[in-house]
Amino acid sequence: MDMTTEAPRERMRVKHKWLDLNGIKVFYREAGRVGAPVLLLPHGYPCSSYEFRELMLRLADRWHLVAPDFPGSGYTDTPSGFAYDFDGFTGFLDDFTQALGLDRFALYLHDFGSQIGLRLAIRRPEKIAALIIQNGDIYEDALGPKYAGLQEFWRNPTEEGRRKIAGAVNEEGFREEFLNEVRPEIAERISPDLWKLHWALMDEQRRQIAVDVIAGLRENVAWFPRYQQYLRDRQPPTLIVWGPQDGYMPEKSARAFLRDLPRAELHLLDGGHWLLETNLDEVAPLIRDFLGRVHSG
Repeated sequence: MDMTTEAPRERMRVKHKWLDLNGIKVFYREAGRVGAPVLLLPHGYPCSSYEFRELMLRLADRWHLVAPDFPGSGYTDTPSGFAYDFDGFTGFLDDFTQALGLDRFALYLHDFGSQIGLRLAIRRPEKIAALIIQNGDIYEDALGPKYAGLQEFWRNPTEEGRRKIAGAVNEEGFREEFLNEVRPEIAERISPDLWKLHWALMDEQRRQIAVDVIAGLRENVAWFPRYQQYLRDRQPPTLIVWGPQDGYMPEKSARAFLRDLPRAELHLLDGGHWLLETNLDEVAPLIRDFLGRVHSG
């Protein structure tokens, strides 16, 4: 065996690992060389670290990529005593990075992982080398039309409104989240594995957690000005890659980031909320070029 080629090949594989973190059995995916510049990949709803499986392969030659499953998602435990809100998830992500010795990293911000990631950035600003923002929302005035029902609930949080939220947490609701208004020829690129796999991992406890997290988005919206202030104050190097075919986060949601990050690079692609499924061949080179300039060893 030629050991000089075996080590690089090994780094190009995605490893599937487990970590005991404060009594929680945490699953995470890892690729690349430990010691290389780090890209941290927190996932969104209703997904898991699975969403990053192919991107990790495209970047593992130069970067150390780490993608955990949050408690109550993917293959990580669903502990009964965990705080399933944005502060709880942020604390988990902070503890996870410390356990792995990740002292500085670029941060991928997508879906509700964007708000969790930004809370971590506010908590640990010295750790943030750069941001990659992909369909993650922090501007209330730029939210898309699919937020209308939730905005009504935020204004009047009734039990009936909560039942409507619960009614969308099912397999068909997961399918709708993953397809999310992309054109039919784009939807054909999105594998049913996404909603079939993630719905199969749900049980009644996880379903109630999902309802609580969605209902709790009202409190998270109150944090939007804090996220914006962090961006204005810190001006981290930022790449914005966006799929405008997104009923929750259309093009105006992407452009809103330029209010606070006027030097950010913005790329609008022909896709929707799950660009890593539909537009990976475009997204990966943009990330490689960006990280190569701002976060490379």
